[in-house]
Amino acid sequence: MAAGGTGDEGVILDDPMRTKGTAFTAEERTEHGLRGLLPYAVTTLDEQVRRCWGEVTRQSTDLQRYVYLRSLQDRNEHLFYSVLAADVPTALPLVYTPTVAEGCKRFSELWRRPRGLYLAWPDRHDLREMLRNRPHADVDVIVVTDGQRILGIGDQGVGGMGIPVGKLSLYTLIGGIDPARTLPILLDVGTDNADLLDDPFYLGWRHRRIDDDDYFTFVEDFVAAVEAELPDVLLQWEDFATPHAAPILARYRDRLLTFNDDIQGTAAVALGALQGATEVAGSRLADQQVVMLGAGSAGIGVMEMVRQEMVDQGLSADDARARCWVVDVRGLLTTDRDDLSDDQQAFAHDPADVADWGLDGLPGLADVVEHVTVGVLLGLSTAQGAFTEDIVRTMAAKVDRPIVFPLSNPTSNAEARPADVDAWTDGRALIATGSPFPPLAREHGDDVPVAQCNNVYIFPAVGLAVTAARATRVTDAMMRAAARALGNASPALKDPTAPLLPAWADVRDVADDIALAVARQAVADGVAPQASDDELRAAVRATRWDPAY
Repeated sequence: MAAGGTGDEGVILDDPMRTKGTAFTAEERTEHGLRGLLPYAVTTLDEQVRRCWGEVTRQSTDLQRYVYLRSLQDRNEHLFYSVLAADVPTALPLVYTPTVAEGCKRFSELWRRPRGLYLAWPDRHDLREMLRNRPHADVDVIVVTDGQRILGIGDQGVGGMGIPVGKLSLYTLIGGIDPARTLPILLDVGTDNADLLDDPFYLGWRHRRIDDDDYFTFVEDFVAAVEAELPDVLLQWEDFATPHAAPILARYRDRLLTFNDDIQGTAAVALGALQGATEVAGSRLADQQVVMLGAGSAGIGVMEMVRQEMVDQGLSADDARARCWVVDVRGLLTTDRDDLSDDQQAFAHDPADVADWGLDGLPGLADVVEHVTVGVLLGLSTAQGAFTEDIVRTMAAKVDRPIVFPLSNPTSNAEARPADVDAWTDGRALIATGSPFPPLAREHGDDVPVAQCNNVYIFPAVGLAVTAARATRVTDAMMRAAARALGNASPALKDPTAPLLPAWADVRDVADDIALAVARQAVADGVAPQASDDELRAAVRATRWDPAY
């Protein structure tokens, strides 16, 4: 140690959770041995935030803005979250979708500093030891991926780590979870992306993906290690391929505090938007015929939550299922198909239901819309343009307020452009999307923002709720409670011309209401200790982390 040094000066300046940078006061600089290590001027946090936003705007591309903000997070967590909070609508697409997709693609090229844990198959016998190497002992939320189905861009291998890092940033920004109590994890089981395997800079295990027997054994060993090391943590599964996502959720949902955001979070935010849309349309969800294009884990997850909500609204299980129509790349799911998973089979129609349609093969989307009075059309297919003008016009000819949600990500995979749907329905459609789109133009009056069914409305509030309420499980009823609370916050309920979902600027305030609803349901479901609404509200407030110095 240099003469006169305290031993703390380098540590505190380099610790992203403790540093204040140029905001250290003169007294703090003396206390921590920082005199001379910083420029003389003492700046406020607000001044630092303005300086950082100036740097953000000077970058020439969104990817460069993403890299800058991630570097800022590595340097100073309080400042990073203060910057995001200062302009949430601008910050969200920079630190998460859609920009994070490019960040994942170029993960190895853009590598700066480690964040989180990388648990690779060759190290499978040392998972507990690696978990003990986590940066912070106490963890409230883990987000884990295996990088196989990243957004709409497929297998990114180790580059998938950009997703847990980004998700956890939103847990903190929106849900107020202390960033030091979050842990992103990448399960590195290889990649089938040939470009990555040939990339000399690729940072993951350079191997094809392991087979399913080894894969599920590895996942079980990982879960067992988490149970042993962090038994009370919330474990969120993110961007797992369809053949793995549903079985993993089914296996572990009753064993630990866990949920799959692609299945349950996507379903909850879609249901929340549907709650507002059906009310604006003057009906109930239980009165609608609902069509989903896409039978992957996300699409089936949405339809299962729709079915459950219909039952909650008074339908029998069979009547609710009869109102749900799911179409995949082959056509309508029917009980005589031999290529359906158990989850898909639950939504398969009897061939007799469509026998009088006069078709030679399986009905496609256009056939279903032609023969059924469809009130709700949802898409999680990644099939760009699948909601054609003919399909939308046919639907709109039968209902006053067609509800059309092209939910696939990224923007290039959307089933339709909102502006087209709006034009084809003469402005009658109630629209929400999965990716950001420009507002809908209006000749007389203000342009109308398009609601984006981004899971950020749901998962940060769920994390806040289970942490505050000390829940031990995430139940389906808790996710539906989140959806209803989101639906109750729909601006369209007060103004039918307004978007179906709250503005991004309001999302942090809305999260508190959703968290309270989820916490209340956790208590009602018996998976959290008894507590009054006042106690739960106080717990939610106390759990929120403040990014101020």
